[in-house]
Amino acid sequence: MTAPLLLPDGRGGLRDYRPRREPARFAPGGSPLASRAVLAAAHVVADPLADTTPDGPAAVDWDATLAFRHHLWAHGLGVAEAMDTAQRGMGLDFGGAAELIRRSAAEARTVPGARIACGVGTDQLAGGQTAGHTLAEVRVAYEEQLALVEEVGAQAILMASRALAAAAQGPEDYTEVYGQLLRQAAEPVILHWLGPMFDPALEGYWGSGDLDTATDTFLEVIAAHPDKVDGIKVSLLDADREIALRRRLPQGVRCYTGDDFHYPQLIEGDERGFSHALLGIFDPLGPLAAEAVRVLATGDAQGFRAMLDPTVELSRHLFRAPTRYYKTGVVFLAWLAGHQSHFSMVGGFQSARSLPHLARAYELADQIGLFPDPELAEARLRRLLAVHGLTTNGGGTV
Repeated sequence: MTAPLLLPDGRGGLRDYRPRREPARFAPGGSPLASRAVLAAAHVVADPLADTTPDGPAAVDWDATLAFRHHLWAHGLGVAEAMDTAQRGMGLDFGGAAELIRRSAAEARTVPGARIACGVGTDQLAGGQTAGHTLAEVRVAYEEQLALVEEVGAQAILMASRALAAAAQGPEDYTEVYGQLLRQAAEPVILHWLGPMFDPALEGYWGSGDLDTATDTFLEVIAAHPDKVDGIKVSLLDADREIALRRRLPQGVRCYTGDDFHYPQLIEGDERGFSHALLGIFDPLGPLAAEAVRVLATGDAQGFRAMLDPTVELSRHLFRAPTRYYKTGVVFLAWLAGHQSHFSMVGGFQSARSLPHLARAYELADQIGLFPDPELAEARLRRLLAVHGLTTNGGGTV
């Protein structure tokens, strides 16, 4: 019998874990996802052989990065490109994001029915796009990126801007900037409200630290331009607030949940509506999530929840505080699942989570049958443990 894995328990000790041997059962293909619009915010694969520094431009393995998008499309998911999951603003600068948008949009055109929506921000501004910029400069930066996304034929996602958060003096500045952008947009966009747990620089977005006041401003922007808003992505990790917000949306404007803690109940919905999905956790959960949504489309809400509820513990683990480092767990699972040949990240963020955190992520993913090749996942984890001085010899440590 293969020796058990010795996993760090987070308290300075070790514990045995015997992996399951059942591969993931979700094959590509299947019926279209008709009952819900589902997009996965996809990660980027670093080039591990490039000579880079943490504060230098990202070196991306384009072949592996684009292959992962094809993996998501093959399972029926849409791709939300160049979002925070792709380390936008955390290792991937605008030059890299622009190239990513161009390449991914070109790939999407080769896949019948593939959906792609791309992040539009202000990260080309100098100085880390935080303080020191005028509202006019912020708007021009947004316009440049909006033009790029529209030029390549993708849908635009207007992301929250650190520069706007720093420059705005109150709600009226948000309504002015977003109003100008929406009037210019050629097609309906997705508005993204990213909470400070994902990016502390976004504290007080929409002009107020009071979420009720901020919500009113957000809805004011939408109400003024409902024909230019396909939907909103809400990433506040507050299910009750999201439900209340989606009930106040104008007719025809969709709510895309970005809540990586409560997504099963929000996607299932209630008698007054439901959320679509645009989620970072659907990067590792893509095949399973797609199949669950197909089950929901048959009217089997209980079967949908039976598939998706067991994934929440893994998601909560990956997205635990500091939440912005969830990308490390996402890339780690992609490596274990065989979607890339290494566990390196742009900006060196593979070091952003501890070994006990990663070991627990493996365990939770293994328990829900997430790995296409469980033996490969186990072998790769053993190699990572060995790098940290943990090896097995008949079940012991040497």
